Amino acid sequence: MKTKLLLLFLMLFHTLLFAQRAGYWQQAVDYKMNIDVDEKKYQYQGKMALKYTNNSNQTLGKVYFHLYFNAFQPGSMMDYRLAHIADPDPRMTSNLGTTENPKIQSRIATLTPEQIGYQRIQSLTMNGQPTTFKEDGTILEVVLPAGIQSGETVTFDMNWEAQVPEQIRRSGRNSKEGVALSMTQWYPKMAHFDEFGWHLDEYVAREFVAPFGNFDVTLHLHKDYVVGSSGVLQNPTEVKGYNKKARVVSSNGKASWHFKAENIHDFAWAADPKFVVDSTKSTGGVSVYTVYLPTNKQVKENWKTAQRLAAEFFDFCAERFGAYPWPTYTIVQGGDGGMEYGTATLVTGGRDIQSLVGVIFHEAAHSWYQHLFGINETVDEWFDEGFTSYIEELGFQSLFEKRGQLDTNPVIGAYRAYYKLALSGKEEPMSLLADYYDTNYGYSQQAYNKGQVFAQQLGYIIGQQNLDKTFLKFYELWKFKHPTPNDFKRVAEEVSGINLKWYFNLFVNTTRTIDYAIERVADNEITLRNKSNLAMPIDLLVEYEDGTKELFYIPLREMRGEKPAESFSMYNGVPRTISEDWFWTKPSYTLPTNKKPVKVQIDPSLRLADIESADNNWVK
Repeated sequence: MKTKLLLLFLMLFHTLLFAQRAGYWQQAVDYKMNIDVDEKKYQYQGKMALKYTNNSNQTLGKVYFHLYFNAFQPGSMMDYRLAHIADPDPRMTSNLGTTENPKIQSRIATLTPEQIGYQRIQSLTMNGQPTTFKEDGTILEVVLPAGIQSGETVTFDMNWEAQVPEQIRRSGRNSKEGVALSMTQWYPKMAHFDEFGWHLDEYVAREFVAPFGNFDVTLHLHKDYVVGSSGVLQNPTEVKGYNKKARVVSSNGKASWHFKAENIHDFAWAADPKFVVDSTKSTGGVSVYTVYLPTNKQVKENWKTAQRLAAEFFDFCAERFGAYPWPTYTIVQGGDGGMEYGTATLVTGGRDIQSLVGVIFHEAAHSWYQHLFGINETVDEWFDEGFTSYIEELGFQSLFEKRGQLDTNPVIGAYRAYYKLALSGKEEPMSLLADYYDTNYGYSQQAYNKGQVFAQQLGYIIGQQNLDKTFLKFYELWKFKHPTPNDFKRVAEEVSGINLKWYFNLFVNTTRTIDYAIERVADNEITLRNKSNLAMPIDLLVEYEDGTKELFYIPLREMRGEKPAESFSMYNGVPRTISEDWFWTKPSYTLPTNKKPVKVQIDPSLRLADIESADNNWVK
């Protein structure tokens, strides 16, 4: 019995140590906000009490807040970025010329004082003592009256006023679809501090990182409005939309909406008098809300169908990627496309059913990558968007298209997009900071498509079954923390027994490409060539003249291990031969055979991201 207890203790200790990177820590926040909205002026007054816990090993003499609305002002960094990037986001610009001779202008550049966004801090104290603060673009720098000691929790009290900008990017008023208020990045948000220091990225339209915490938010706005929000509504019988027997409680014509959420790192809401609310529950118990504009019969049918599929999607993800841990998820019509927030998303709603389901699946998948794992989207955008897109595509094919089990690559579309990028001359390393790509095209193809390729190809390297186990193990170890790609690598290595340093380094940090070829086939041997500078293991399916087949598996020396046999139907009954390792320093590899080949194919599962596959097949 003592031996069993000792083994159990050692296993738990190893798991804790493995999960927390030996000394891992993270900051904590606890927001309580009271917001008074003037919906006619698109302005609001905010009061915040923020408890901030310093779990780092150093004293903090300063803290920082993000003031995202300040980006929507002429002359901001976002404005200049739109004016000078080669392919600005068309949602954020106007074409003053023609299609043939475009003259692009930033929409931010033309905002009037009544249309801009701003967050202006009126007062800020720490533990009742005044702080010294200054606005610097979208960052508020705060000098503290006393340092926050390691392990100390302090309370910041803040009063601020804000104006909601015209809808240009994510946040704003009066969207193209007619939603009055899309309130995202709407509050002064404590900046993220971790082992890498403060993350103080100016807002130029990319994404975010923040510490986990709790939110207690009360919104006071016109009693006729309906709100869709992060968190759980605390008073559904006192406001419009959520309870048929509700009696709206108002004061001076305003109702109070009270929401709470635990262990999330962002909070969003949207409001409109014409919103309707519907809800369902997943088999796993997640209450899925839809809050949207019922503009016509088809829109209502689409949203009803999408809601049912969204509930199924949460069950799908729970089985493959870990259980969704919050009680609710709210899908709100708003914003300018689709964007994920804590337990909620804002999406544009006037879509066809395929597009609506696709965007909902994508944003809901962000509940894992990025919200369950507080991934730093400003640094590891591919880890966030790529893995999310991978989950979205698996769910879409399973639930919407009902394809069933696929033998070949389910994200082959992302591979094709990556090949186009790799041959375009616009590819930059996937590890580049998200804001700094030369083109929006390069960013989106890297983050969304090459990120998917990375995940699917990892399954090719370690085996699909090991990849599935890695996702679930990663969930166990890293939920409600802030993992890096290296933490995912370590989990995959532990699950598979394969060293992955070479893959994570070369595929993420460089623009090297993969290109293998069948160089020569003789009666008793096959010669392969690596034409590129990124070596990979090889699956080689060989058919002989007597009709039999053999699958040769050629590991890469750097792997220091081998993937297990996989169960694709094309491999069923085909014996697998594990060949000698191929060195990355050796450009060619000769494989002896006992019979005469008539067909040879590199990677029948199509998961190897070979940019030129025409020479991957040989037929006698």
